[in-house]
Amino acid sequence: MTQSPSPARPEHSSYRWIVCGLLLFSTTFNYLDRQVISYLKEYYCTPVAQGGFGWSNTDFANLTSFFTAFYAGMTMVAGWVIDKIGTKLGLALSLIVWSAFGILNAFVGRLLGMHIAVRSAFGIGEAGNFPASIKTVAEWFPKRERALATGIFNSGSNAGAMIAALFVPWCLVHFGYERGWKMAFILTGAVGFVWLAFWYWLYDTPAGQRRLSREEFALIHSDAEPEPAREPDGDRAKVPWWRLLSYRQTWAFFWGKFLTDGVWWFYLFWLPDYFKKQFGMTTAEVRLPTFTVYGVAILGSIYGGGLPMTFIRKGLPVYQARMRAMLLIAVFPMVVLATQYLGDTAHFGKMAAVMACGTICVAAAAHQAWSANLFTTVSDMFPKRAVGTVTGIGAMAGGVGGVLVQKLTGALTDTFAGAPQTAYLLMFLLCGTSYLLAWAVIKALVPRHRTITDL
Repeated sequence: MTQSPSPARPEHSSYRWIVCGLLLFSTTFNYLDRQVISYLKEYYCTPVAQGGFGWSNTDFANLTSFFTAFYAGMTMVAGWVIDKIGTKLGLALSLIVWSAFGILNAFVGRLLGMHIAVRSAFGIGEAGNFPASIKTVAEWFPKRERALATGIFNSGSNAGAMIAALFVPWCLVHFGYERGWKMAFILTGAVGFVWLAFWYWLYDTPAGQRRLSREEFALIHSDAEPEPAREPDGDRAKVPWWRLLSYRQTWAFFWGKFLTDGVWWFYLFWLPDYFKKQFGMTTAEVRLPTFTVYGVAILGSIYGGGLPMTFIRKGLPVYQARMRAMLLIAVFPMVVLATQYLGDTAHFGKMAAVMACGTICVAAAAHQAWSANLFTTVSDMFPKRAVGTVTGIGAMAGGVGGVLVQKLTGALTDTFAGAPQTAYLLMFLLCGTSYLLAWAVIKALVPRHRTITDL
């Protein structure tokens, strides 16, 4: 049952987009902090005699895998906790944990075990961002706008990666490698605390937000379906996560995330390594292609989030429009199947790097468009009181898929150390075909839309 707004309201407002902006910056800082290690890989894997850490590719893959595993394991718990304590406190606590451990990462020296321990704790904090953000969108936006709002805040994952692509190499050059890797962790971790002040100042639930007009409040709930009565503050619930596993809709989201999230983890952690090994780029040179990939992906996130609205305006129901958009989006990642052919410098010379970067740009943009819509299927089908928990279950599945992809990439790059082009060819084959498979599984599990009403 939807609460009535407070009487002290402005006449007109568009406050939901300010809330979306807060989520955008949260996700930006989330991915900025997460992305730091991908630009430190070369330094980590440089022999000790040359001033590096002396790690192998497998060591680096273990680091990213442990982070991903803890992130995955905690997302399910984080989603459940956020459904109980609310988004305001839940997202704030998550940011405090990941920022604090992000800073702490600068003080653990060269020992792989210490990096794994701190980065794993960092992953526990980061696990709360998406369950809290998706739940916030469900509370603040009507269904027809949710994919667009998700696409906008989800573009922060690209913005954070873009900033990291410029900032971390700059730290290494400006401060020197010995001190620069530490400063990268400290500075990126500290900036999140600035966001925290704005979050507490500007955020509340729609029913408690005095900056929200009655007109906008009515718009937010204009297509709301009846839900069981909620507790007084409007965003807390007691839905056991194990009960949600009995629904096919939960498993559709689970498999959608498991089959595709690992692709994005691969792009996040291994693109700098790919450009260096495929084209012999330096740390400074790799900034431009990675920055470009994440910049183009922002367009995919926003455009893909708005794509279902095109079909909704033509009369399609929300879920049918969402699935049609996702099918179209799932075709585009297949362009990476041509990456290694187009990236062959023997055939295409200097243009090879440009064309390879182009295919990855398309695939990255498609992933973000896919992700914006996949996340929104949760609020399409589940009551708001369960959105955080279901999102956490799916994010856990995506994290497990990410662990497997990280381990596979590390194993392949070590196995084909003398021919990294082969290792990355195999990875691009996996990346290109994952989305159509995921769409087919989702469609098989939930062929028609049915909202869960018995929680």
